[in-house]
Amino acid sequence: MGKDSEFYKEKKNNQTLRLRALLKELPGFVADYIYSKEMTSQTSTLVAYCYDLITFFQYIIDTNPLYKGMKPADFKLDILEKISSEDIAEYQRYLKLDVSSDSKTIHENDKKAIARKMSPLRGLYHYHLIHKNIKEDPTVLVPLPRLKKDKNIVRMSNYEVQAILDAVENGNAQMSKRQRAYCEKTKQRDLAILTLMLNTGIRVSECNGLDVSDVDLVVNTITIVRKGGGQDVLYFGDEVHDVLKDYIDGERKGIIPKEGHENALFLSLQGKRMSVDAIERLVKKYAQMVVPNKHITPHKLRSTYGTALYRATGDIRLVADVLGHENINTTIDYYAAIEDEHKKEAANAVNFHRKDN
Repeated sequence: MGKDSEFYKEKKNNQTLRLRALLKELPGFVADYIYSKEMTSQTSTLVAYCYDLITFFQYIIDTNPLYKGMKPADFKLDILEKISSEDIAEYQRYLKLDVSSDSKTIHENDKKAIARKMSPLRGLYHYHLIHKNIKEDPTVLVPLPRLKKDKNIVRMSNYEVQAILDAVENGNAQMSKRQRAYCEKTKQRDLAILTLMLNTGIRVSECNGLDVSDVDLVVNTITIVRKGGGQDVLYFGDEVHDVLKDYIDGERKGIIPKEGHENALFLSLQGKRMSVDAIERLVKKYAQMVVPNKHITPHKLRSTYGTALYRATGDIRLVADVLGHENINTTIDYYAAIEDEHKKEAANAVNFHRKDN
């Protein structure tokens, strides 16, 4: 149940094995830095750090003839002192269009992604600087991309929420007969997923990790595992209760789970736990039917719930707690747009020239 479930144990073990494999591809002085972060960072974060640092060393190999034919693991610590701030700046520019060494894969990175990819490199230099293994840190001389706070929160209106749920229950004019037949087989599951996410604000990863035992239909709670690995209990209302009960007692009973997927709450027609990608595709499929002008993702369902909760309560700390934000500033920044909307409404709230005054 929760973080003690077989799903999360296996997920953690797989991440640990992946981290070990990636560290073998990196120099020893990088492993020292990664190990120093183990007590304060999630394994998934460290795996991402490794991928980003492999990209950096592969960039050096691909662009500098002196290192042609080398592998990232071949580098020694002195490479850090041979790299100038100009080299770091050039790498940062390269990240705008990250091309794999075989030229088959191209990744476009926005400013936020570039800043994220630069973070482990800056951390690597800082670690070895404070341990006096190097004398200078050229990364501090290269400013990170300036990120603007986006106050245009993409979310759905009450009408759009009802429209997307209605599309699940009753279909849509855009559906073909084949699509209708398929959606009919998964109607209870899809309605349960969307209703749950829209009424609790859980992340797609938290939804993906739910087991049947994590649902308590007596007290109306779900036990989830947060992004940081902590466990939390969320309450839900009668609407969520009804769709979850219908699904658990209905469609789910008609599916024979594959080995290792017996405990999963949301199953595919093949009897496997619904993956994060599958849930994202499900949300996108129904959203495109009713709100094609908006890019709706599972995170936008979370935004829809969070803004609705803030409107209803005006309690930003409650919103932060329910959404699992570790830092309340995340919530304050994110929902500041609502306050701007209130200010716009105030512009037309008073009119001394109205005839009815």
